[in-house]
Amino acid sequence: MNTLITASVIVLLLCLFMKVPVFISVLAGSGTYFLMSANVSSQILAQRFASGVESVPLLAVPFFVCAGVFMNYSGVTERIMAFCGALTGRMWGGLAQVNILLSTLMGGLSGSSLADAAMEAKMLVPEMEKKGMSKAFSTVVTAFSSTITPLIPPGIAMILYGSIANISIGQLFMTGIAVGLLMCVTMMILTTFIAHRRGYKPMRTDKIPVTEKLSAFKHAALPLCLPVIIIGGIRLGIFTPTEAGAIAILYSILLGFMYHRLNTRNMVEGMQETIVTTASIMLIVGAASAFAWVLTKERIPQMLTEWIVATVNNKYLFLILINIFLLIVGMFIEGNAATIVLVPLLVPMARAFGIHDIQFAFVFIFNMAIGSITPPMGTIMFVSCGVTGCKIRDFLREAVPYFIQMGVCLLLITFVPVVTTFMVDLFY
Repeated sequence: MNTLITASVIVLLLCLFMKVPVFISVLAGSGTYFLMSANVSSQILAQRFASGVESVPLLAVPFFVCAGVFMNYSGVTERIMAFCGALTGRMWGGLAQVNILLSTLMGGLSGSSLADAAMEAKMLVPEMEKKGMSKAFSTVVTAFSSTITPLIPPGIAMILYGSIANISIGQLFMTGIAVGLLMCVTMMILTTFIAHRRGYKPMRTDKIPVTEKLSAFKHAALPLCLPVIIIGGIRLGIFTPTEAGAIAILYSILLGFMYHRLNTRNMVEGMQETIVTTASIMLIVGAASAFAWVLTKERIPQMLTEWIVATVNNKYLFLILINIFLLIVGMFIEGNAATIVLVPLLVPMARAFGIHDIQFAFVFIFNMAIGSITPPMGTIMFVSCGVTGCKIRDFLREAVPYFIQMGVCLLLITFVPVVTTFMVDLFY
């Protein structure tokens, strides 16, 4: 039977390297197993595909995607960007700092790193270039800041991971605040050093009046309340993470009508965009669910756990090996697909070494975030460069300091558990 698994994995990897769509690649790998196996009915493939997308927690995915789309149509982005500008106007780097802070705040509204990267590449990069910043630097800041989005609640990655690993999504959301802020602060500090060295001056040199900051906050206050409502409602038991998605949609529609920016046409376009985005995610979820069933049936998770535990007798060595493995995987496989295929394999190993579920969750999610900006399959890198017209060679040369910064954050998450467990211990 191991021959069947080997054949399935080979087919999956070949399809991925040939740039076949991810869900078709995973289905091809699963289909190979069912076609070659004489004892397993091929009908199970369809059953597992369907059951994989019927999970109630996964309803949060289309809800939060829809809420994020409606927020963009409601003019929320401009209000939050003005607020970010008031906070960072005197910092070296100017709009680059706005870019990073905007990604952090918008992560609590959209939950989609690709949408965030595309939006900011269109809105901010041309303005950053007018301020004298290079196209490569502007694109790199946009791409790397968008990796904060899946770490800030309600990140889609956390919803998927929690539903697969049977971990509290509310606790993941709570921890995501701390990890997202860690990324935001370290990235802004790095950008300050780079901007100071290159002479990328602040947007303003005069002191920004408190009244101006308060005015900007007043216009952005209601959108910024959404993450508070989501986290607070889940923590107080008022609603579940799935129900929080529905609340987020109602709230985004309410804001749209209050700001007189959301109309019937926008709502129809927003729902169409939601359907397309959700369908692309759910196709991957269903295909990966079928492949995960194959692995489980062949006891691959159990055998890998036994082998790893017998071979590696130190949890820190295990974490180092897992980070190397996930960084390589993230370079070639889309994050959602990797989550659904690998989480059932790796979580039992982490538990066997006594690693906290929440800590390991963010080790995994953070590695996938790095993979999204790393060639050859770095989706965020390609989206950002595609919108701005930046050459990949220039992007990678400019990105070196930011890769180092993300590496430092990954080491903190991996070897300093309090970074990921502090918020959970405090509130739970």
